[in-house]
Amino acid sequence: MLSLVFVVAACGSNDGDNAKNNKNNEETKSGNDVLAKVKKEGKLVVGTEGTYPPFTFHDDKGKLTGFDVEVAEEVAKRLGVKAQFLETQWDAIFGGLDAKRFDMIANQVGIKPEREEKYLFSIPYITSTAVLIAHNDNDKVKSFDDMKGLKSAQSMTSNYADIAREHGAEIVSVEGFNQAIELINSKRADVTVNDNLSFLDFKKKRPDAKVKIVATSGNASKSGLMFRKDSESLVKEVDKALEEIIKDGTYDKISEKWFGENVLE
Repeated sequence: MLSLVFVVAACGSNDGDNAKNNKNNEETKSGNDVLAKVKKEGKLVVGTEGTYPPFTFHDDKGKLTGFDVEVAEEVAKRLGVKAQFLETQWDAIFGGLDAKRFDMIANQVGIKPEREEKYLFSIPYITSTAVLIAHNDNDKVKSFDDMKGLKSAQSMTSNYADIAREHGAEIVSVEGFNQAIELINSKRADVTVNDNLSFLDFKKKRPDAKVKIVATSGNASKSGLMFRKDSESLVKEVDKALEEIIKDGTYDKISEKWFGENVLE
């Protein structure tokens, strides 16, 4: 009799556990449907720096703007929602995505194998080249190999910091491009590895700035919008939106506005 009661009780316990596990699995699946959340809330929450012109920065009136901002806004529009931007420093931006503070990062994030192991990317929407920037008075640095032992102003977790490290530079931590240039101008740093498009935009605005490109990388890099691994459905819809934007000429208009040319090809 006791054994019978035990068997019945055990079976009942298993059924309860199975039902609970199935419910948890359904909740987990539903919770991980980021696209459904975005649609339900009517907004795509986008992580960005806000200090990285011409990609993401504040204009003279304090409004957040830039190439990445306009691309993200257009993508959100094609999804039938609005873009809501949350600004954070570059070195904290991946952690913000991990913590689900935002659904997507739009900040010229380079597509790298080590990042693809942990995150998902959209199709590429920017092609750029790394350049080595130094003060006009610096005649000793002529190539990336000359960086060894020099102070290089970099965002610690960026592609460009990796290049500087690979060439033996001492990394001086900065929050973004403008701060890196300020350190070079004041000669508190010797060089910075950065984006050619950002430098061209900077020189267009400040032609008298005493900085110059001393070397250009032979390898072009691709950038994409970045997501958590639980965002497959959202990435598919974002890719569709990007493809539409590129095909119908909207991308060309945005790119021409900020760079004077198409920066995808």
